[in-house]
Amino acid sequence: MRAAVLHETGQEKLEVLDDVEAVGFGPGKVKLRIRATGLCHSDVSAMSGVLPQPAPFIPGHEGAGEVIDVGDGVTGLSAGDRVLVCWLPACGECPSCKRGQTQLCLAGFMNAGTPNFKRPGGDVFGFAGTGTFTEEVVVGAGSAVPIPDDVPFEIAALIGCGVTTGLGAAINTAKVEAGSSVAVIGCGGVGISTIQGARVQGAAQIIAVDPVASRREAALRFGATEAVAPDGLADAKQRITGGEGFDYVFEVVGKSATARTAYENTRRGGTLCVVGAGAMDDNFQVNMFELFFDEKRILPSMYGGGDVLRSFDRAIALWRAGRIDLESMITHRVRLDGVNDALDQMRTGESLRTCIEL
Repeated sequence: MRAAVLHETGQEKLEVLDDVEAVGFGPGKVKLRIRATGLCHSDVSAMSGVLPQPAPFIPGHEGAGEVIDVGDGVTGLSAGDRVLVCWLPACGECPSCKRGQTQLCLAGFMNAGTPNFKRPGGDVFGFAGTGTFTEEVVVGAGSAVPIPDDVPFEIAALIGCGVTTGLGAAINTAKVEAGSSVAVIGCGGVGISTIQGARVQGAAQIIAVDPVASRREAALRFGATEAVAPDGLADAKQRITGGEGFDYVFEVVGKSATARTAYENTRRGGTLCVVGAGAMDDNFQVNMFELFFDEKRILPSMYGGGDVLRSFDRAIALWRAGRIDLESMITHRVRLDGVNDALDQMRTGESLRTCIEL
C-alpha cells in the first residue's frame, strides 16, 4: 500500500512509497482504510525532532476513514463503520482515567514506541501510535471512534485533533466567560479553533495575533473582533484593556518566547492557557515574585483538556447547528503525492488546514 514516510528525523521531505504494510492486527485491534487526513503542526514538529518520535515513521494523526476488519474481543465496531482516529485513546483503567482526566491517559503514548508498519527494509513507526498519511493503518479499538453518516470524512478528521484541541482549550480548560476579553497568539488551525471556542463561549473581544497576514484575515472570518501582527499586540492591549491585560490569553505556538509574551499580556488574576506543543529543552520562566503577586493562572491544555469522546460529540453538535465553521478551515486539498507541497504551505503559513484525500 502507499504511505508517506520520513526516513530520518530532521528531514523536511517525505517519500511516498508503495511498499508499506500495516502490521499488528489482532485481538483488540482494528484495521482502517483512511479516507482523509489533516496536516497538523504537530506532524511537522515530530519531523523536525521538536516532539519525540522514533524514526522511520509515517506522520499523521488527524484522520478518518472506514473499518476494514476488527480483531477478537472488539465490540461496538464492525467492517464498514465510518470512524475518526483518536490519537490519544483512554484505557479506562489508569489513575488518570479513573479521576476523569482521560486526556492525560498515557496508554496511547505507549503505542508510539511500537512499530505498526513495515517495509522490506524493516519496521516503520506511526506518529503518536497512528500514522494516517497512509491508505491503511492498524490501531487499538479505542482509537477508532464511530461518526454519524452526515459528517464528511474531512470534517471528522479535523475534529480528531485540531478542532477538539482548540475548542476544548477555550471551553474546557480556560472556561472563557461571556463578556470577557481574549487574545489568541498563533492562528493556524488550532488557533482558529480556539477563536471559535471563545466566540461560542460569548467573549466580547477576541484579538487574533499572528505574523502572517492571510491568517489574520482568516481569523476575522472565524470570529475574531480584531487581528494584529505581533508588534501590534501592545497597542491592542492598551486600547482594549486600558493596559491592564486580557482576561484570557491563549498561546498556540509552542514556544517559550510566545508563552512569555502571553503571560505579560494577561491581566493580574487572568488566565494564560498554553495550547501549543513545544520542545523539552525550551524552558518557560517566571520569577517567584510575579508568580505570587500577579496571581495569574497558568493552565496547560492537553488535547482540549477534557474527555475527548464528549468533546468530539460537542464539536459535531456545534458544527451541525452552524455555531462553528469547519468546512472553511480546509484551505487546501491534495492527494498523497502532494504531501510535500502541503508541508511547505504549512511552514509558510499559507494554509490553515490541508486535507490529504486518500
